[in-house]
Amino acid sequence: MENLEKMKQLIDKLNKYAYEYYVLDNPTVSDKEYDALYDELCELERQSGHVFPDSPTRRVGGDPIEKFAEHKHINRLYSLDKCKTFDELIEWDSKLVKALGRPIEYTLEYKLDGLTLCLTYENGHLSVASTRGNGVVGEDVTEQVKTIKSVPLSIPHKGIMEVQGEGIMRVSALNEYNKTAAVPLKNARNGVAGAIRNLDPKVTASRNLDVIFYNVNYIEDDIPSQQKMIDLLKENHFKTEKLLITSDINRIIEEIKGIDRSKLDFVIDGMVIKVNEVSIRESLGFTDKFPRWAIAYKFEAEETTTTLNDVVWQVGRTGKITPIAELDAVELCGAMVKRATLNNYGDIKRKGVKIGSKVFIRRSNDVIPEVLGVADQQGGKEVELPTVCPSCKSQLIENGANLFCPNEYGCKPQITGRLVHFCEKECMDIEGLSEKTLGFLFDKIGLNSFEGLYALTKDDLDGLEGFKDKKIANLIGGIQKSKDADLAHFINALGILNVGKKLAQDLAKEFRSIDALMAADKDRLLLIPDMGPITADCIIEYFSKHSAKIHNLMSLGINPKFEIANSTGVFSGQKVVLTGTLAQFKRSQAAEIIQKNGGEVQSSVTSTTTLVIAGEAAGSKLDKARKLGVKIIDEKEFIDLINS
Repeated sequence: MENLEKMKQLIDKLNKYAYEYYVLDNPTVSDKEYDALYDELCELERQSGHVFPDSPTRRVGGDPIEKFAEHKHINRLYSLDKCKTFDELIEWDSKLVKALGRPIEYTLEYKLDGLTLCLTYENGHLSVASTRGNGVVGEDVTEQVKTIKSVPLSIPHKGIMEVQGEGIMRVSALNEYNKTAAVPLKNARNGVAGAIRNLDPKVTASRNLDVIFYNVNYIEDDIPSQQKMIDLLKENHFKTEKLLITSDINRIIEEIKGIDRSKLDFVIDGMVIKVNEVSIRESLGFTDKFPRWAIAYKFEAEETTTTLNDVVWQVGRTGKITPIAELDAVELCGAMVKRATLNNYGDIKRKGVKIGSKVFIRRSNDVIPEVLGVADQQGGKEVELPTVCPSCKSQLIENGANLFCPNEYGCKPQITGRLVHFCEKECMDIEGLSEKTLGFLFDKIGLNSFEGLYALTKDDLDGLEGFKDKKIANLIGGIQKSKDADLAHFINALGILNVGKKLAQDLAKEFRSIDALMAADKDRLLLIPDMGPITADCIIEYFSKHSAKIHNLMSLGINPKFEIANSTGVFSGQKVVLTGTLAQFKRSQAAEIIQKNGGEVQSSVTSTTTLVIAGEAAGSKLDKARKLGVKIIDEKEFIDLINS
């Protein structure tokens, strides 16, 4: 018992010293003193056979794990909308100011270039650390993150707290590591991603990583602003970076212009601008992917030069023919680049690109490599404009700056591309139909259309290589089930040029039937928020060309519906807030049920809220509801209501 108490005292002291050294950059003891206390703790742990959860000895890294488990975040982690010019940033600011009718206070932070991490603390101790994943579910990397010395294993806050930060490998740490590494790391971003996503925590420990925190993703109490959020993180011993707060967008622009990335000991690829006040954030809300109250200003992408060896032409799902540059392999933004886009033939001529040219290439937004222009001509061979499709040899059609293959039902790449998109989860959600499988079915049985997909029978597939009875049954079953897809998913599945998931949802909500959408003229379409004239033309052109296809799909049993909220449902007229964790539903599922039954889902408790549904670990929203006298029910009562 005496040893355990002594161990607790040593742990508190060592963690305090580590916090001062790794977070505050203000050591108060020498390495020799620290090492002596650390050795004493190790000996006591050996004698007692006990290691406390926040012991610094846990940072050395345990045994390798077999695989990463999944971890669901308490709240979704959103990505950020991006802009690349100051004009776009000013336009974003103007849009928000106009919506609110007054100036807005913003914060400015570094956009760190590493690996996003989400850490959950319970009762003051780190319980789970995970990667961002898809924003809802990530990979459990707790043992790896525990090796990072700037990450607190215990914090003063004793409730449940989920924090978000960026795992980084400092430039100095990268340089030091590469001095003795058998295989040097190419860059800091690869260094941190490879270390945290390594199954052996000892590899993580060897990289000397760091984490900079910038967001409290969940806590029981309300936090009024980003500034207070950073203050709370600091109070709980998390490392943060400096924060500029201003209502002047021009001040933000001047600050961004003055940043010298070469003087930083970590890599950034932009700056993040956020609305400071949380109440304003709640009123602005989210799009399908991004918060409307934050934006990332992206710095100019990394560029380099290499030799263009050839140009090949690829066919996309719309029939568009795109030139692809084949390059001498070169490293760019941490990846080996061998191919890059040239957009179209006009782009090739405008840039003066020839086969054999030395060219500048860039990864646009650090993702898609693009040829920017010629660095050194050195003669070279002119790129020839193709006249026939590289796949099916059909005569190409010129439409504006682009070439198209008109062979819609006979050109394999565009057919498989359309069908792959049609079957995706956010479209008709048909499993088991990969690009390879759809290409095989095109070759063997001539599958070349959405209608052909729904006409498939067991006899068509029986005897084909790889198609056994169970696979056939699952595939046919999945195709039949997809006939009940809702209108938004169906519109998205059609693959209309410039129409993605979000616009498909807006179109479904506005028109409520495929027939009404097909009948809409350009003026009617332009009434949709964020609808531009080019996209409106694409929609009109698609339906003028493919109305017979849509009617054929209807005749095959596809019945895309827009579900109107039930005005007499159990939540009719109710303004409902969900808080805490529900055992039988994801929060999005519960919200959908409420909306279908006539209710409106609110993000926070206000004076207009009429009902709060409280799950496990409900926090400040529940307290606020009690203060306001709002009716509160638990999950069981919620289930009883929807089943009544």
